[in-house]
Amino acid sequence: MLYHLLYPLANDISGLNLFRYITFRTAGAAVTAIIICLVLGPFFIRMLRRYNLGEKIYSDGPQSHQKKAGTPTMGGLIILGGILVPTLLWADLSNVFVLLAMMVTLWLGLIGYMDDYLKTVKGQPKGMVARKKLFGQVALGIVFGLLLLYITPANLFDGTTGIPFLKNYMLVLGPLYIPFIILVITGSSNAVNLTDGADGLAIGLSALCFLTFGGIAYVTGRLDFSSYLQIEYLPGTGELTVFCGAVVGSALGFLWFNTHPAEVFMGDTGSLALGGALGAVAIMLKKELLLVIVGGVFVIEVLSVIIQVLSYRYRGGRRVFKMAPIHHHFELLGWPEEKVVVRFWIVGALFALMTLATLKVR
Repeated sequence: MLYHLLYPLANDISGLNLFRYITFRTAGAAVTAIIICLVLGPFFIRMLRRYNLGEKIYSDGPQSHQKKAGTPTMGGLIILGGILVPTLLWADLSNVFVLLAMMVTLWLGLIGYMDDYLKTVKGQPKGMVARKKLFGQVALGIVFGLLLLYITPANLFDGTTGIPFLKNYMLVLGPLYIPFIILVITGSSNAVNLTDGADGLAIGLSALCFLTFGGIAYVTGRLDFSSYLQIEYLPGTGELTVFCGAVVGSALGFLWFNTHPAEVFMGDTGSLALGGALGAVAIMLKKELLLVIVGGVFVIEVLSVIIQVLSYRYRGGRRVFKMAPIHHHFELLGWPEEKVVVRFWIVGALFALMTLATLKVR
C-alpha cells in the first residue's frame, strides 16, 4: 500500500525513491511487524485470558509442562497480524507471488484457528477432526498449484524444481507436480505444528528458515545475482523477500512473549500458517528440496514421531525415544526446556548456513 501510494511520487520527492528498493521495504516490513506484535501482544494476551482461552496440558506429556496449563493460546492471531499487515503496507501488491503467499498463510491460519477454537472454546480435546484438517490442506495445495501454473508469468512453472548441489539439472515432475505441491504444503505445515511443543522452539526455527529463504528470494529475483550463482532466474520472486521480512519480524515480536516461560502459545493458528507459508515460498522459488535442509530440525521432529509410532506398533510396544517429538525426549533426559530450545536453534542455524552454501557449492 505504501509502495503504491508513495513510490509514484518519487519524481517530485526524491527521497521516496527508496520505496523502489526491495531491501528498504523488507527492513520496513520487518520493523513494522515487530512493532505490531509488541504493541498488540499484551492486548491479545489480556483478551485471551479474559475469555479463558488457555492451553490444556494433557497427562501424556512431560510432567514439567503441567504448570503451563491455562497459558493463553491462539497467539497465532498476533503472528498473522504481524505478517499480513506489514506485507500489505510494504510489498508490491500487484505481485502475484506475494498475493499467493498471503493466501496460503491466511488459509492455513483459518484452519488452525478453527482447530484451536474447537479445543479451547468448545472443549473438544482433539480439536478439528484430522481428516477435515487434511482435506483443507489438500484443497489448498490444489488451488495453490493451479494458480501457480495458470496465473503466474508464462513458462516460469513447468512442473520442474531445482536439485540442491546441481546447477544444470532439474527434477521433472510432470503430472506429479500438483501432488508434489500438496505434499510440500501439507508436510511443512504439519512439521511446524509438531515442533510447537516447547516455549520459543517453533517460532525461533521459523525465523531462521524465513531469514534464509528471504535471502534466496532476493537473489532468485535478480538477473545479475542469479546468473552469478548459476541458479534459475525467476522474475518477480524477489518481492517475496518483503514477505519473508515480515514473517521474520513477526516471529521476533512474538518470541518476546513466547520465550520461556511463555506468556502465550501460538496454537495451530500460528504453526499451520507458518509451516504452510514456508512451503509456499519454497515452491515459488523452486527450492522445495531445500526445505529438507533449511527445515532440518522440523524434519528430525517428524521422523522421530514416525520412528516412535512404527517401533511401538511393530516391536511389541518398544519405544526408541522416551517421548516423541524428539524435543520431549531430551527434556525427559533431564535437559531444561530452555536448553533444549536454544540448542535446537543452534542446530537450526547450522542447517540454515548449509542451505545458503548450496547456492555456491554446485
